[in-house]
Amino acid sequence: MPKTHHYEAIVRWTGNTGTGTTGYRGYARDHEISADGKPVILGTADPAFRGVPERWNPEELLVVSLSQCHMLWYLALCAQDGIVVTGYSDSPTGIMAETADGGGRFEEVVLRPRVVLADDTDTERAAAAHKRAHELCYIANSVNFEVRTEPVFVSDVDSVETES
Repeated sequence: MPKTHHYEAIVRWTGNTGTGTTGYRGYARDHEISADGKPVILGTADPAFRGVPERWNPEELLVVSLSQCHMLWYLALCAQDGIVVTGYSDSPTGIMAETADGGGRFEEVVLRPRVVLADDTDTERAAAAHKRAHELCYIANSVNFEVRTEPVFVSDVDSVETES
């Protein structure tokens, strides 16, 4: 029997401006995402759909979830394989296309991890770990669009030089 995991959260709409949803323009898309013992995430809709830019929207959170899942698998695999990663950052992007009926779907997400390696001779093995991380990522395995990974590797020495 497969091992299962259960997740719970609370999403609470906070955008009632006094008249509820009496009109499409009459309410805010603001909401809060919470779970026991965790900080609240302030959510909204994409600004294209009347949200505010200073809050997280579901589309951004989906892109970030893919990036986080990949990173966590990648770091675990590197630790298991003796590949020493000393820095990791990602600048993921996603493309969502709207459909004529007002709906839409994601077409792709591209992860662009910048991985700092302690030993630049590990680049080939580090690249292979990205492929395996993608295969294992729970979130990537749950979506019906392409998730691509375009990693860049630098050594600890290169990293210090580019940050100076």
